[in-house]
Amino acid sequence: MPNSDFYIGANDEHGVNPPTPGKRTPVLPGLNRVIYENEFNRAAKNKFLEACIRQGFSVFDVKPEEQDVSISQRIARINRQNLTALVTFAYNAFGETFNNTSGVEVFYSPTNPKANQSRQLAQRIYDRIIQGTAQNGRGVKTLDVGVLSSVNCVSSLIEAGFMTNLTEARRMINPLFQTEVGEETCQGVCDFLGVNFVPRGNLANYPLLRQGADNSFVFLLQFILNTQYGFNLAVDGIFGQNTENAVRQFQENNNLAVDGIVGPKTWGTLLTLMPYPTLRQGDRGAYVRLLQSLLESALVPVGGIDGIFGQKTETAVRQFQENNNLTVDGIVGPNTWSALTE
Repeated sequence: MPNSDFYIGANDEHGVNPPTPGKRTPVLPGLNRVIYENEFNRAAKNKFLEACIRQGFSVFDVKPEEQDVSISQRIARINRQNLTALVTFAYNAFGETFNNTSGVEVFYSPTNPKANQSRQLAQRIYDRIIQGTAQNGRGVKTLDVGVLSSVNCVSSLIEAGFMTNLTEARRMINPLFQTEVGEETCQGVCDFLGVNFVPRGNLANYPLLRQGADNSFVFLLQFILNTQYGFNLAVDGIFGQNTENAVRQFQENNNLAVDGIVGPKTWGTLLTLMPYPTLRQGDRGAYVRLLQSLLESALVPVGGIDGIFGQKTETAVRQFQENNNLTVDGIVGPNTWSALTE
């Protein structure tokens, strides 16, 4: 069957605007703030959906809202869709202070109407995450919660780490880790479905797009512009004037040729693929946002992730360089990128 016949749902636990009470890390040193669980859950879900769209799957976002939505509402939404499979993203906790409990677990429910298939899906996802991340493996386990047991489709839930473990708490806001979990989860879904996985980092997989295009990669483009860069496009797979305007704005924001055409340079910047550019004060755009997020994940505050390399970001870069025995020049070249992404 064509990949578009597979209908994949994604769910993120809890809410971030306003945040669900109690679902947060202890206060992180350096940042002097907590990280709410949904800051990871929502980002990883969106990266998973991005990967699924790239495979050509049909997708359903169970909870597009930033606020929390009751389990009963989410179950009702899911059961109206006739999904092929559902994946829920979550983050674990043990106690209320930082401790050594760590690791990733993937769950399924033995009371799900498709329990055996759910177990198989959970195992495939777990195998991929354990292969690809530095996470301690805690195994595939059973759990009877509504999004596993009360849905009419194959269903699994990922607890991607412990927010009460300082190392794993830091990963919650690391965009490379968020992407990794989303991608590896999609690989597990592909393994379960028996389809080949289309990798993210190969620009040859992304077609040239311009106004008039009408395909799943336009849908992917619109989805990325909305979820990663704050645009508000209709995600309909049709490259119309509004989409071209958004592309031109993104290109201008990132010092790209402003032609409204999505070729390799625009795709690479949208996805913040390597090679990473040298950055210094005065730069702006997607790679600066990535830099700022990685600095925050390293517990070096930047004063806000806005994609603008100003004085606060330079101060943070210098602090990170000093902390890591690098040349302290405030310029983000290969050595600083390497330390940030190791």
